[in-house]
Amino acid sequence: MHTVRLAYGETGLDLRVDPARTTVVVPKHHQVTEAPREILRRALRSPVAGPPLRDRVRRGQTVAISACDGTRPQPRHLMIPAILEELDGLVELSDVVVLVATGTHRGNTEAELRAMFGDEVVDSVRIVNHDARDQASLTWLGHMGADVPVWLNSEWVAADVRITTGFVEPHFFAGFSGGPKLVAPGLAALETVLVLHDARRIGHPRATWGVIEGNPVHDDVRAIAAATGVTFGFDVVLNQDKDVVAAFGGDLLAMHAAAVRAAREVAMQPVPHLFDVVVTTNSGYPLDQNLYQSVKGMSAAFEVVKPGGTIVCAAECRDGFPDHGSYRSVLASADSPAALFADISARTVTVPDQWQVQIQARIQAACRVVMHTSYLSDDELATAHLSQTPDVSQAVREALAAAGPDARLCVLPEGPQTIPYLERP
Repeated sequence: MHTVRLAYGETGLDLRVDPARTTVVVPKHHQVTEAPREILRRALRSPVAGPPLRDRVRRGQTVAISACDGTRPQPRHLMIPAILEELDGLVELSDVVVLVATGTHRGNTEAELRAMFGDEVVDSVRIVNHDARDQASLTWLGHMGADVPVWLNSEWVAADVRITTGFVEPHFFAGFSGGPKLVAPGLAALETVLVLHDARRIGHPRATWGVIEGNPVHDDVRAIAAATGVTFGFDVVLNQDKDVVAAFGGDLLAMHAAAVRAAREVAMQPVPHLFDVVVTTNSGYPLDQNLYQSVKGMSAAFEVVKPGGTIVCAAECRDGFPDHGSYRSVLASADSPAALFADISARTVTVPDQWQVQIQARIQAACRVVMHTSYLSDDELATAHLSQTPDVSQAVREALAAAGPDARLCVLPEGPQTIPYLERP
């Protein structure tokens, strides 16, 4: 037997497998040979497209910087100081605001912000959690893309200089993260997010991992960012150790396209066939804080599991479902995954968080999903139509035995950090 280390919480989890019947899919290892500070500085000073950041800013201007929330492993503590260093002497720190692009997620606490950005950033610039439900903090900008009603964070709209910062990885319905997503849904109103995530868009066949062009979600996300204006985009690509492999800066869409090309090489790998059993994670902490985020790990596994096969998903879920938002109540609103999927697919009015349930229900209607968590009880998971195992290795052995002597296993120890896809002949 062979041991595979799964990304799980902050400590990891060991899985025992038979190497003769197992395929392990991990990110291609990218050794970092340069200090992240130098990688980041070069992206700011030698952008993919357009002039360097410093040449786009005039003395005395106000600056808004958009950054990922605490569910994303963005190296904010490196990226924000790199920007502030470039703007030193041009912009007063009192004229800078960092906006946490929460989308519809909860705001981060001060302790979380200090862990995310570092004490020096928190103590030197104003940091504001975007609130998609606070109408008083939003500005109406009109209909954009495929008739999306666009409200954006007022501080973002009012700033003279608008800078997005993010990290790029495959995304399960937007194609790839980063770039324009740091404007919308990141800084958008709930009404805007609900349209971007409606059943028609989420159910579209091109709303999936690694697809941007012709993806109705990402097409509208790009349209909103282009129409509302971003001064400079700044994204990184990370390796499995969360180290900065590459950084990209410049005009938003050109910058993001370059980052996507790099991320695709790092994080998407072909496999020769589908598998009877797939073990996945949600990439460990901070990505596996709740069941809602863990749908991404399930979705990565779903790309290569046989119809009727088994997915075993290990995600710590220290933040529960979570309790905020509508995810938990939507999950419990029908008697089965098939009924849930049919109900949501037929909706013309979008309920918050239904998009995550729509994808989860589609997966569960097609195959069996077994969870391993440390914070959700069996009864709680049963309300989400999920079963739980206390031992991932045992669950895998039982699923393989049930599938027959020729059954094959695929393991995604880093979850959606690497997206497998079926290699076409």
